Amino acid sequence: MDYIARKFGARGKGNYERVAKVGETVGIPFAFDKIEVQPNTVNAHRLLHYAEQQGKQDAVAEVLFDAYFLNGANLTDVDALADVAAKGGLDREQAKAWLASDAERDVVVGADEEARSAGIGGVPYFIFNQAVAVSGAQDPDTLLQAMVQSMQPKAAR
Repeated sequence: MDYIARKFGARGKGNYERVAKVGETVGIPFAFDKIEVQPNTVNAHRLLHYAEQQGKQDAVAEVLFDAYFLNGANLTDVDALADVAAKGGLDREQAKAWLASDAERDVVVGADEEARSAGIGGVPYFIFNQAVAVSGAQDPDTLLQAMVQSMQPKAAR
């Protein structure tokens, strides 16, 4: 929570509370209080990239989100990520060895740099109709307004 306060200021706690309430409405019991380490997510993104190559990115992403947001897993720990890989249908030891290497780190870091240079600084990040962008966890009305706005002629936006 100290990290959240430093990064987002007073609005940080409210954002997490809003996400937790929305999660409750769809059966996702977010457990932000279990998160003790705010990870550098390069290796988690590398794992997703690796999983994509194996045709298992969606399954691994689901397990990754559960591990972090429901169980507070430390995503900087290669063993924790290897466990995620195994639960997502990948070979645990192969995934661990791949993560322990620097394989395709440059691809993931390059994609991150490209996103940041385009002004994307967080997730979720939505771009509607290649015209209107919305950053962060937003309420449905805000997202709907952005969608409607994106359908307007360029001069009317």
